[in-house]
Amino acid sequence: MVFNIFYAIEMRQFIKYRLWFVFLFVLAGGTSCEKSILGGDPEMEAPKVFEFLSDDIENRYSYFELKNIDWEEVKERYRSLVYAGMDEMDLFDVLADMLFELEDGHVNLTSPFNRSRNWEWSQNYPRNYNQGIINQQYLGKDFWITGPLRHQIIDSVLYVNYRTFTEEVTNQAIDELIKRAQGLKGVIIDVRSNGGGNLGNALRIAGAFTPTSYKYGSVRIKNGSCADCFSSWTDLRVEPKSGLIFSGDVIVLTNRESYSSTTYFAQMMRENPNAILMGNSTGGGGGTPAFGELPNGWTYRFSSTQAINNEGEHLELGVPVDVEVDLEKSDENNDIDTILESALDRLR
Repeated sequence: MVFNIFYAIEMRQFIKYRLWFVFLFVLAGGTSCEKSILGGDPEMEAPKVFEFLSDDIENRYSYFELKNIDWEEVKERYRSLVYAGMDEMDLFDVLADMLFELEDGHVNLTSPFNRSRNWEWSQNYPRNYNQGIINQQYLGKDFWITGPLRHQIIDSVLYVNYRTFTEEVTNQAIDELIKRAQGLKGVIIDVRSNGGGNLGNALRIAGAFTPTSYKYGSVRIKNGSCADCFSSWTDLRVEPKSGLIFSGDVIVLTNRESYSSTTYFAQMMRENPNAILMGNSTGGGGGTPAFGELPNGWTYRFSSTQAINNEGEHLELGVPVDVEVDLEKSDENNDIDTILESALDRLR
């Protein structure tokens, strides 16, 4: 059911807006057909473009209430800045500024010349991660590379470094990881500064650390403009992998740059009785993006679902850690990772 609800969201947006063709074309750097995608005179369509985007957000964006956003007020304020014949770059800036007010890392406007974004969910916080120190002092020269997972045994603890959930983790890779972990004191999974990716990878990894199925939250889809226009809540569950699992202690390291699917992974592991979270709260990103295409050919996305933990708290706001630890500057200057050392001390 977990996969079905996210698959349904993606398919609905694909059918309605034909996003993927346009998005892949832009990524591919298409130029010969640029005018046909943008339309003959995109500047003249500015009011139409504005209304299309603002109305779609009103109908399908999922976090107005949580973030106390008065979208009608926002629309009126930015509508006054839009006029027929305005330059397309000026129009882009107005729309990007309007979207910025959603305070959401899953909100983007993509044109052939720019992509808007809001990264304040991480930029206003200490990073608490130094990849150079990890590479030189902890992974060393003889670490293993299993798919996208880099891992090293440190004082009878398996340290696993995973940079992005966009890189597929196969069942075979997980099996190899779990085999190496057997007989050790514990496993540390470092997903600090992992910006997310494929939720399926998160589910596969989490399933390797539990013998039983368990609920880690709930999700619902926005389906209308009213405040209460949502589908019913659907359970989010972790299912155990078949075969060998690791039933010992697990520590997951996160920071504010742990976002989207990484936030989901943190919540999955937070509900595992053998796991604890250390470091800093994740950055959030609990809403699954819906996609669209504007009349002038620009594409966009925004959060269209809500996800909550078992206590009813929104994942959009981040998953808190069990043990708060910062990377001390004095340690960093001496090539020591305070957060990782704290995790190792718990398992040694």
